[in-house]
Amino acid sequence: MRLPRFLTLFLLAALMPALSACNRPDGPDDGGSGEEPSKEEPRTVVFAKGADLGWITEMEAKGYKFYTKTGVATECTALMKSLGINSVRYRVWVNPANGYNNAADVLAKCKRAQALGMQILIDFHYSDTWADPGKQIIPSAWQGYTAAQIATAVSEHTRSVLQTLKEAKIDVCWVQVGNEVRPGMLLHTGTESSKSEAPASITGKVTGTTVNHFVEYFNAGAAAVKSVYPDASVILHLDNGWDLGTLTWFYDLVGSKGAKYDMIGLSLYPSYWDEKENGGKGGYPDWRTKTEACVSNLSTLHTKYNKPVMLVEFGMPASEPAKAKAALQYILDGTKAYDWFKGVFYWEPESEKARNGYDYGAFSGGSPTAALDPFLP
Repeated sequence: MRLPRFLTLFLLAALMPALSACNRPDGPDDGGSGEEPSKEEPRTVVFAKGADLGWITEMEAKGYKFYTKTGVATECTALMKSLGINSVRYRVWVNPANGYNNAADVLAKCKRAQALGMQILIDFHYSDTWADPGKQIIPSAWQGYTAAQIATAVSEHTRSVLQTLKEAKIDVCWVQVGNEVRPGMLLHTGTESSKSEAPASITGKVTGTTVNHFVEYFNAGAAAVKSVYPDASVILHLDNGWDLGTLTWFYDLVGSKGAKYDMIGLSLYPSYWDEKENGGKGGYPDWRTKTEACVSNLSTLHTKYNKPVMLVEFGMPASEPAKAKAALQYILDGTKAYDWFKGVFYWEPESEKARNGYDYGAFSGGSPTAALDPFLP
């Protein structure tokens, strides 16, 4: 029977949400066998047991390999999947000097994750290099732009990268517009070492009761996200998830200026090295104080802003895997009753100080430590 045209269009419109980002059926197609593909329910976003794996292609290029706990060499993304991790996070840089974290590199990593059925979070830094509270350096190609030109560049860059992913049939569940933007974003010009200030007329600085052009830039990025992945959650990401006063100051301020976001994203590193520890000999502070404060803050932030919340970065000293495991388990146990808490991403767990100088991972000798055990089923 041939359906009337209006009914056909109605049915197609009704089916579209099921085919959107993070709502495609799990499992392979028929592989060209000619067999009827199985009918499965649309996949919904699940609680993220996540890992930021932005370094993997660069580490592989340097010859590093990754191993199971029994010593079997395994591709890093697949290894993470075997450890119970179901979601990955990748940073995006505009024009990085070595090519890593550009659109092509991010796409290559996304293809690995999607082939394994993992959920994907994309983290835009809007810089050619690292963006964090200490530096938010304007990409070299955007220096000298007016504020309006920067907003346009943010929009076009965001849309271009995401369109590249979408055309490759990559599902994207979450998108960060900026990385740890407590001071704002797109603040500095020149080299990373100089961190020279951008002209006041174009800065996206957040300070006191002023947001300058931050909300303009952020909303430009958020609108671009929705134009490509309408169902993806836009995340507004701050550091120091234990510092409630700063968090509420920031979200109050940018909210009053019209920032449009779907989810609160936080970082938590509760045990950074402190020279004052151990009688002045230095050491890692106990993880409990800041972790307990952060878990408490999650409820406060959700109630105050009526937004879901996620820990998009979590890390502990790689040299203290038992303590890292305890801290991660505390977070998971303390939030399991909250349907609005959407997950935890361990930041670069595959990293090691001996390999790439970063000592807040969760590996030793190329193999995972007990730090990641709480993610196991």
